[in-house]
Amino acid sequence: MKTFLVVGGTSGIGLETTKILSNQNRVIVLSRTYKNLDGLINVYFHSVDVTKSAEEFPQIDESIDGLVYCPGTINLKPLKSLKLEDFQNDFEVNVLGAVKVINKYFNNLKSAGKSSIVLFSTVAVQTGMPYHASIAASKGAVEGLTRTLAAEFAPDIRVNCIAPSITNTPLADKLLNNEAKIKVSEKRHPLKRIGSAEEIAQAVEFLLSEKSGFITGQIIKIDGGISSVKLL
Repeated sequence: MKTFLVVGGTSGIGLETTKILSNQNRVIVLSRTYKNLDGLINVYFHSVDVTKSAEEFPQIDESIDGLVYCPGTINLKPLKSLKLEDFQNDFEVNVLGAVKVINKYFNNLKSAGKSSIVLFSTVAVQTGMPYHASIAASKGAVEGLTRTLAAEFAPDIRVNCIAPSITNTPLADKLLNNEAKIKVSEKRHPLKRIGSAEEIAQAVEFLLSEKSGFITGQIIKIDGGISSVKLL
């Protein structure tokens, strides 16, 4: 049985990833609050705030076969409405939190022999979208971190990043909290729908598995075609 670490594994994509992985693996979940995990087998929860010092993170003695870092932010405002604190907060959660977790558990990943890290970006990094300045800036740093760590950690630890478009999760609730908003989002995508947390989690499972053993340093877009397809 393999051991996976899912940070932010109690909601949205993180929760769906926890559900999929826990069917046949041991899953350690780090999240601020315990929720949605009742009834799941092979799941071990620790309360963690990624904005705090890594010294407060739990000690894990066993090898870790894969790490998934799910915490994120959606802070959509015009630049003139964004404060410096907005950029700092987004960077703290999206980038520095990931750095602290990876540093904390690097030896656990290394000792597994062949392990995998999955991070998250957004389609708005490589496709310019209005009102995304703060989140795109921090997620752009995540993409750079992905490629750098993939080079640094090879060949023992693979590092990849998923860049989704808007996905039906609690984090996106303000953007999808009524039928009209959902319809608008669906129309923007060539596939005429939005993504689900389950679909993204299935991609995470693939990137953690040996089936993706020749993939590292990649930014994988799961975005309904919005970043690369234009319908006439």
